[in-house]
Amino acid sequence: MTIEQAIANLKQTQDPSTRYYAAWWLGKFRVRENAAIEALIESLSDEIDRSPDGGYPLRRNAAKALGKLGDSRAVPPLIESLSCSDYYVRESAAQALEELRDAQAVPALVKLLEGGVEAAVFVPGKPHLVQPYDAVLEALGALHATETIPSVMPFLEHPVPRVQYAASRALYQLTGDTQYGDRLVKALRERDLQLRRSALMDLGAIGYLDAAKPISETLAENSLKLIALKGILERHLDEPLDEGTPQLDDRAIEVMQYMDRLL
Repeated sequence: MTIEQAIANLKQTQDPSTRYYAAWWLGKFRVRENAAIEALIESLSDEIDRSPDGGYPLRRNAAKALGKLGDSRAVPPLIESLSCSDYYVRESAAQALEELRDAQAVPALVKLLEGGVEAAVFVPGKPHLVQPYDAVLEALGALHATETIPSVMPFLEHPVPRVQYAASRALYQLTGDTQYGDRLVKALRERDLQLRRSALMDLGAIGYLDAAKPISETLAENSLKLIALKGILERHLDEPLDEGTPQLDDRAIEVMQYMDRLL
């Protein structure tokens, strides 16, 4: 497929699967042409592609693609998408706004947290929460929105563990307090593999250096442990170094040794 074909498929065809694939393709291959950005933004308000339960599959893929393309023109329409009736559109929009790192999204993201801890855990008849709390919390952490700490803090007690982890992840990013990183390290000992996987990804995302050894020892796939350790190493190497300090200090070498043993 060419760029021109993908844009044409997204804008002109009435075949939902073709349009859905075109949105994915434009994001996958980081197509940043104006016509592609405009077509994806237009797709955020699409009313044609509807799932049997009333969802908007094309909008979801368009939001995901826009998050990858890094164009600030997408921020306002993505903020508007946070009020979509489709849970998965709201989730995809929050994740895209996390990638775009634009602070103007903060008020709309915080609004989705209102009543979250006290709300019903899952929507009746649906396999998801009332709001995509984990995606929202992760976005606020990545945006370094320190003014939202009071809104994030209650989610440490949310009944769903992965939401607790997202709150710990965000609070570590917002405060730098190691207690929140340590909460995620503790989660590496959970009996549920899915929870251990979630904690792995959160620790890698925040680059919590003290988690390197526990990550290397947790019961999970080596591929996921390597991804988490890579995130920690990259974050550590990106930190400002004292004058004369070698870039590969002892702690960085230690992380690399853990990675080497997993290969």
